[in-house]
Formats: sequence, structure tokens, C-alpha cells
Amino acid sequence: MVFLKLQSCSLNLPVYGASNRSLKQMMLSAATGGRISADSRKLTVVEALRDVSLEVTAGDRVGLVGHNGAGKTTLLRLLAGIYEPSAGAFRSQGRVTSLLDLTLGLDYEATGYENIVLRGLILGASKADMTRLTPTIAEFSELGDYLNMPVRTYSSGMVLRLAFAIVTSVHADILLMDEWLSVGDAGFVKKAEAHMQEFVGKADILVLASHNAKIIEDLCNVIVELEHGTVKDVRRV
Repeated sequence: MVFLKLQSCSLNLPVYGASNRSLKQMMLSAATGGRISADSRKLTVVEALRDVSLEVTAGDRVGLVGHNGAGKTTLLRLLAGIYEPSAGAFRSQGRVTSLLDLTLGLDYEATGYENIVLRGLILGASKADMTRLTPTIAEFSELGDYLNMPVRTYSSGMVLRLAFAIVTSVHADILLMDEWLSVGDAGFVKKAEAHMQEFVGKADILVLASHNAKIIEDLCNVIVELEHGTVKDVRRV
């Protein structure tokens, strides 16, 4: 059974080298992001998430909404396993695919073909799976002979194409996204958009943070509103 479950999760992030907070710093914190929960002469701790409880099961399409600094990306990073909660409990079951950093795990000294296998292994696929998927990924990326060359020779757009083709080729039980993903030039974007829709559709769970109300409305059946690192509202639509 695929699920994500947070029980009273809080996350405190230390900021080293910051001076004691001033009235201006406190006002900025209250207006734009996580609360400053404690500090000393050497350490400031930002309360990025506070007492977050949420249960997501198969079939859920969760939209995270809220102002800049509300905690959307931080929550996604906790769900991805990048952060561990400072308090509370987080459990998950199922293969998690995070699109928070599309190029994470690429080796720029390795060739495109080598990176297809390496990145796939990071995503939890087997070497046999990636060997089988390589021709499809290569064709979709439209990189041709460049796949035999080191990734450091690619343009930034080529790197994103390769990363996108790899990540969206491996089935995700749980898919985490910070804004809707679109890559490439005008010709590639249309193909990538259709591929992305198919990829998302096959995931058991989607958690998407976005400022685009139309995307949230079209894709999501659960809306989670965050404010200053806390859950302000959860509603099913």
C-alpha cells in the first residue's frame, strides 16, 4: 500500500553565523517565512515547519499552496527524505521520485548513456531496467550522438532534456514536484508536456507545490494551504 503519513511533524533549521535577531529580522520572518524559534550569539534556529499532520493515500493528488516562504518546498524536501523532522513522525511506503532538482545525480564527466544508467539507479530502478529503457530514453531526448559524449559538453538545455527523459522513464509510486515541469525549446516542450501528463497520471500519489491556481485546480483533489510552516487548511475538491 502506497502512502505518506506525517504526525505532528516539526522541522527546525539552524542558521550558523547569523547575528542576534533584530526587530527588522523578526518582522521579515513574520511576513515572509518560517518563524525564528530560538537564537543565541552563535546560532539562529528557524522553525520551518510546525506541528504538521497529513495523511496521503493512493489516488490522492495533493496541491500545496501558500505564499512564498509558507513552507511548501520545505515540506516537499521532508517528504523526499532530504530533511528528517525535528519532532513528530514521518512514514512512507512506495518508490518516491522527486523532481525538486532534475539534474541531481548526473555525473558531468560521464557520457549521456552512462548517466542514463547512473541516474536510473539513483531513482531505484535496476541496471537491467535501465538497459531496457535506454533506447526509449535516447530517442525521446533527441540528443543523438551527443549521448556518447561527456555531459559537460552539453548546453544547459541539453542537460535538462537528458535529465527529464531519464526521470520520467522510471515509474514513480509517489511523485513530488515543486511547480509544474516543462523543459526544452518550443518543439520539445509540446512533446515533453504530453509525456509529463502521462508520467504524472501513472503515479499513485502526486504532491505538487505551485502558485498556479489553474494547474492546482486541474490536477489536484486535495488542497493543503500552508502559512508560516503550519497547515492552515486541508480540503478535498
